[in-house]
Amino acid sequence: MPTPKEFSHLDAQGTASMVDVGGKAVVFRRATATGKLLCKPATIRLLKQKALPKGDVLGVARIAGIQAVKRTADLIPLCHPLPLHVIELDFRVRASAIEITCTVATEAKTGVEMEALTGVSVAALTLYDMCKAVDKTMQISGIRVVEKVKSARNDISRRSGGVPK
Repeated sequence: MPTPKEFSHLDAQGTASMVDVGGKAVVFRRATATGKLLCKPATIRLLKQKALPKGDVLGVARIAGIQAVKRTADLIPLCHPLPLHVIELDFRVRASAIEITCTVATEAKTGVEMEALTGVSVAALTLYDMCKAVDKTMQISGIRVVEKVKSARNDISRRSGGVPK
């Protein structure tokens, strides 16, 4: 069984507390998270035909995910509020799933993994909500961090989308 010292969010008595990042340097940080909404092929057909009852589900889910990223510190009690430089939230529509990818970048003393995970999670929940009238079998699956970068800003070249790679 791990001891409180092995968990950065627990003090010596085992009480939850925010990690002190005051002594850390401000550096470039980026995280990418992914997840899926598994659904029926018929739901995907309706999505592609723009025939779902609630309208532009991908557009609404993108905005919901972006808003969620910006509110991560309000949603997850021990997260630090961060100055976010960019949020990219993208979807790939497959035969029986919508793949969601969220990349977040900042220059800060702590990482942005929770922000990327929150973006994917809320986008998936929004898709679920907007498609549930036509598909009762949907499942949210595989939400995870797939990339985490911590580097000096000048070590990273920019790509066209604004998120340094």
